[in-house]
Amino acid sequence: MLTGLLVPPLAELLAPLLVPTLLIPLALALVRLDWGAFRVYAGRPLLVAVMVLWLLGISPVLVWGALAPLDMAPALRQALVLAAASSPIVSCAALSFILGLDAALAVVVILIATALVPLTLPTLALALLDLKLEIELSTLMLRLGLMVGVAFAAALATRALVPARVLERNARLLDGVAVLNLVLFAIAIMNGVTAFALERTQYVLLVTAAAFAANAALQALGTVAFWRLGPRPALTAGLLTGNCNMGLVMVALGPQAGIDLIVFFAMGQLPMYMLPGLLTPIYRRVLAWKG
Repeated sequence: MLTGLLVPPLAELLAPLLVPTLLIPLALALVRLDWGAFRVYAGRPLLVAVMVLWLLGISPVLVWGALAPLDMAPALRQALVLAAASSPIVSCAALSFILGLDAALAVVVILIATALVPLTLPTLALALLDLKLEIELSTLMLRLGLMVGVAFAAALATRALVPARVLERNARLLDGVAVLNLVLFAIAIMNGVTAFALERTQYVLLVTAAAFAANAALQALGTVAFWRLGPRPALTAGLLTGNCNMGLVMVALGPQAGIDLIVFFAMGQLPMYMLPGLLTPIYRRVLAWKG
């Protein structure tokens, strides 16, 4: 990300890769999916349904309600609500495993939420933001549906054509592709942000602070909402709630995403990259305290 900010020509050069680098992680996750995770939660469909409803419906409504009385820039309000309404980032599954959380639950919820977000996010955008995005509901649904559908189709085709043993044998290669893809995405999403930051530094600092605050607040809110299930699933829910797929929203909006929105979605990547590491001691302490 810092490379994209410090070397604007590189971010501009890689900008056309924004869509593929957004979809590749989802496709890779589906290709390498352990379907045993679905079997684990097959007997707990209500839990999965409630968590998906929380992520795609309840949390964005709560964010909208919390922001309603505040005097803030309309673009920032829109960005915060849209981010909360998106599905969790795919890498939350890997983060859950690293942090000692419920990775199986994360995988199931992420994939179902991602499959449903083309239907839920445009509807909420219309209901909560009153068409201020200047984009047709059907157009936004179509764009989201196409992106998610392409990733699912590519993954299914790969699994059908490539034997499982070959995929397992090349696991490190796939990991390398995922890491490279992450770097390219982080640089590409910064296209245009540097010039804007030099012109409106205070606004960029504001949206960056808002992104960190929103991520942390949503993680805390999600954890509290599911605390009665125990620390591992609760912290998993919190991780999924706070780390939203802003890139998916930005690409789906296309030309309708003004620079103010784009800057928030770009700077919003910072807490997703930084907070998991910073919060690791807290995760471990909570898990040890109640584990």
